[in-house]
Amino acid sequence: QLQAFGGGLVQAGGSLRLSCACGASGKIFSNLGMGWFRQSPGKEREFVSAISWSGGSTYYTDSVKGRFTISKDNAKNTVYLQMSSLKPEDTAVYYCAASRSYFGGTSHEYVHWGQGTLVTVSS
Repeated sequence: QLQAFGGGLVQAGGSLRLSCACGASGKIFSNLGMGWFRQSPGKEREFVSAISWSGGSTYYTDSVKGRFTISKDNAKNTVYLQMSSLKPEDTAVYYCAASRSYFGGTSHEYVHWGQGTLVTVSS
């Protein structure tokens, strides 16, 4: 079970940190690849960022590189997405996802999904 939270309303240029808490045991969580995706109204879900089971490898879509940072705390069973220099085009519902065998940008490779948290960036 994944629960994403931390979304909200922020002005352009501001920051937010999203969290995704995992209800699995610590042993399981430490072996999960995690991803963040987002979906804006009228658009398809798109990849944002992913992190490997150990946290040693990370990936970002080009539009967020240098602004977003993904991290994984295996002691807290939580993955984070620190978002800075936010832009109106970052407005979307953000979803976290988990896989026991994959980390990357392909959404259908993830088996477990959280419920989403809304991020709204005003201009």
